[in-house]
Amino acid sequence: MKNILKVSLSLLLVLTACKEKSSDKNAVKNSAITENFDSFGAMISDEGTIDSKTMLGKFTSMKVGDTIRVKFTSKIDEVCSKKGCWMKLGLSDGTQTMVRFKDYGFFMPLDAKDREVIVNGKAFVQETSVADLKHYAEDAGKTKEEIAKITMPKLEFAFEADGVLMKK
Repeated sequence: MKNILKVSLSLLLVLTACKEKSSDKNAVKNSAITENFDSFGAMISDEGTIDSKTMLGKFTSMKVGDTIRVKFTSKIDEVCSKKGCWMKLGLSDGTQTMVRFKDYGFFMPLDAKDREVIVNGKAFVQETSVADLKHYAEDAGKTKEEIAKITMPKLEFAFEADGVLMKK
């Protein structure tokens, strides 16, 4: 009976010691993230992030209806000027992805243009209607003449972010 008690106590100490070390590592990681990034939406880390050029390669291999979960880094080219409810991120060679936020649950600062971000979520390819394209152009502050030139739907690389880290 004494041996069972000693083994149980030893096992409990080992498990407790491992748990504390693990939480210490997470605390250090979370501290580094909050020091270096502003966080929006779900809390995410910067681990496992791919660059925007690699993301473009993934997008170009997809067709309408395909969806993948991914985390990538890019620079904000444009933000909705009314609420910050969407943003466009540069991929490569002038190609962009339209990023919306899961369940309309968070927004980006209106002055976030040209900031570095890490986005986590679902990437997919979609066809965007003329009405939606005109709405986005209006939100972006385009002129009536520029909006009137939109007459065809557009095949777009789209992204639904559940979490965003923006470099401070």
